[in-house]
Amino acid sequence: MHVSEPGLVVDVAVTDDVTALAFQQLLADRWATSPAQHTRRDVGEPRVRLRCYLDLRQPVSPAVPR
Repeated sequence: MHVSEPGLVVDVAVTDDVTALAFQQLLADRWATSPAQHTRRDVGEPRVRLRCYLDLRQPVSPAVPR
């Protein structure tokens, strides 16, 4: 899909839903993010996928300690 605004589409492939959503949260802590509500699993693949969009027009926020 073509996006007319500056940004970055992040496509993550990891072993489980928890890891994918945690990675997405780390991105959201630093950039404005259009979050995915769920992951998807491709038939026959041992991983889950998640895609989100980062708004790169905003300055990077400092990392939030957890």
